[in-house]
Amino acid sequence: MLTMKDILDDSHELLRQKSQEVPLPLSKEDHDLILSMYEYLENSQDDEIAEKYGLRPGVGIAAVQLGVLKRMCAILIQDYDEDGNVIKKEAYALVNPKIVSYTPKMAYLKAGEGCLSVLNEHEGYVHRHAKVTIKGYDELTKQEVTIVARGYNAIVYQHELDHFDGKLFYDYINKDHPFMAQPNAMEIE
Repeated sequence: MLTMKDILDDSHELLRQKSQEVPLPLSKEDHDLILSMYEYLENSQDDEIAEKYGLRPGVGIAAVQLGVLKRMCAILIQDYDEDGNVIKKEAYALVNPKIVSYTPKMAYLKAGEGCLSVLNEHEGYVHRHAKVTIKGYDELTKQEVTIVARGYNAIVYQHELDHFDGKLFYDYINKDHPFMAQPNAMEIE
């Protein structure tokens, strides 16, 4: 089981390197790695398990965050009703995902972004495309997938795919005006 001790922090040089494409079908080692990444997200979103093991909650994790320079990431975005029950779930263990199209309209999270590899606070808006289309291979369903993501979900995917190119969310924050929104950008609560 992965825990926070397995996740590199942003002082580690590997996080700034480019990740490599992964041959399919996955080797047993890569299969086990991506499923353990997905399991981390499930565990981190379970209050009891997260508290027991000191897991920071996450909706996405890239292999490079575990010291593996491969283009693999896991995504788990869940929506809940007022009683805390999951009503919608977007779950992927993606191999070689690529953004194939995006809208010019930008969006940002009002509260800012966070990252399992970033322990210090970096305040400011991170502008990303409001809608993206991603193609890749999903190891959970063992098939090629096309994902159309909007709003918050689009931001999550772009954040994770940035890890493949050695980029971190705070690289996008305007240093002089961190809370200046781009014209017509969609603000997401």
